Amino acid sequence: MNSLIGILLSAGTLIIGTILGYLARQTTAQKRAQTAEAIIKKTEEEAKKRGEEVLEEFKKEEKKRREQLNKTESHLANKEERLIKHEERLLLEEKKYQKSLEQIGESQNELEKLKQQILVKLEEVSGLKPGEAKDQLLKNIEAEHQEELLKKFQELEGQEEEELEKKSSEILATTMQRVASSQASESTTTNVPLPSDDLKGRIIGKEGRNIRALENLCGVDIIVDDSPGFITISGFSPMRRQIAKLTLEKLMSDGRIQPARIEEIVEKSRKELNQKVKAAGEAALYELGVTGLDPKLVQLLGSLTFRSSYGQNALNHSVEVSHIGAMLAEELGADVSIVKKACLLHDIGKAVDHEIKGTHIEIGIKILNKFGVPEEIIKAMRAHHEDYPFESLEARIVQVADKLSSSRPGARKDTMENYIKRLEELEKVATAYEGIQKAYAIQAGREIRVFVSPKEISDLEAVKLSKAIAKKIEKELTYPGEIKVSVIRETRAIEYAR
Repeated sequence: MNSLIGILLSAGTLIIGTILGYLARQTTAQKRAQTAEAIIKKTEEEAKKRGEEVLEEFKKEEKKRREQLNKTESHLANKEERLIKHEERLLLEEKKYQKSLEQIGESQNELEKLKQQILVKLEEVSGLKPGEAKDQLLKNIEAEHQEELLKKFQELEGQEEEELEKKSSEILATTMQRVASSQASESTTTNVPLPSDDLKGRIIGKEGRNIRALENLCGVDIIVDDSPGFITISGFSPMRRQIAKLTLEKLMSDGRIQPARIEEIVEKSRKELNQKVKAAGEAALYELGVTGLDPKLVQLLGSLTFRSSYGQNALNHSVEVSHIGAMLAEELGADVSIVKKACLLHDIGKAVDHEIKGTHIEIGIKILNKFGVPEEIIKAMRAHHEDYPFESLEARIVQVADKLSSSRPGARKDTMENYIKRLEELEKVATAYEGIQKAYAIQAGREIRVFVSPKEISDLEAVKLSKAIAKKIEKELTYPGEIKVSVIRETRAIEYAR
């Protein structure tokens, strides 16, 4: 009996627990539903509020656009009204012009009739036709004044030649006077001031490592002597000297002077110099008021600032030729824009003539064609050394301007050009062999340093290569004294600690 009662109690408890659990779940679900409903309602309210804000912003924007549109429409309407009035004035002027033409035509007809009447009267009086009377008159004058006419013709011819000569001299004199600028010839050395003479030892480095690294990377000769306050960079290439100078200035400012740092700074200096080259090209265009050239062509033009022709800076020469050409074009009635650009670009081939075979004119023509320069400019620039015929007045002006700039006293020095050509030829001979990375002529051409790829050239092959280059120099070049050939094979082992 007791067990039955226990079972019934247990069953009752289970039923009650089930009911209570069900009621609890219902209550929880109801609360969750209310919470979700509240969130949805809140979200709907926020979305509605945001939609109203967006709609309000849209209305404001639409209002602004409508106001702007109304202003534009009003402006166009005013402009249209002015155009209509202008058109009416033009029509009125055209009518007046037509009426004047008609009156002139009537007057011409009356004059022609009067002329015919006079001719008829003259024929009746003289008994000769107009053509016969004219011929007779000319014969009589020629017979009576033959000697005097001949003398007069000779005087007129002489005066014409004298006037032409005088006029051309005036044009050239005026042009040269307006462009009479001084121009210093390029030097082969650059001095770098030192904050302290103590830096000389650091620049040289232990056993000369630093100065050798700088010379090898820049292709120049660094002269460190007892002269106080500066060191000297020697080399025929102004661009290499400038890179070395920028590198030294950065190293002295930084304070860390060692081979790895030198290599890093040399690369930065090269990039900085490229920016300066571009700036030089842009400055030349700005000075002349020339536009429309490709940026790469401007970069090439700027590199002429580090090229020289017979000691005359190539970029300064090109700018000067362009100024002279523009003035001549103005005087002679030629196209100033074509002359300016043709004069400025006439020596563009010299920017890369040490890298590409051919004359600077042929190279220049290829460069200008590549960058889409108009044909009339190319035809004007290519004839300045008379390798091509003169096809226009502009071409002759370019030639005259080039000669005026290059032939004036003090503009050029032949010895400097020959010196630079000799060093360039020396470098070309050295780089003709395979496996060579770069070659630098230093010590005023008394030494050629050749850097080879260690993967392609062994130590023994480097020795053979130095002898081969020396023999080729002896065979192909003419030079005073002797030339030292240094073949440098450098092997580097690089690893990173992580």
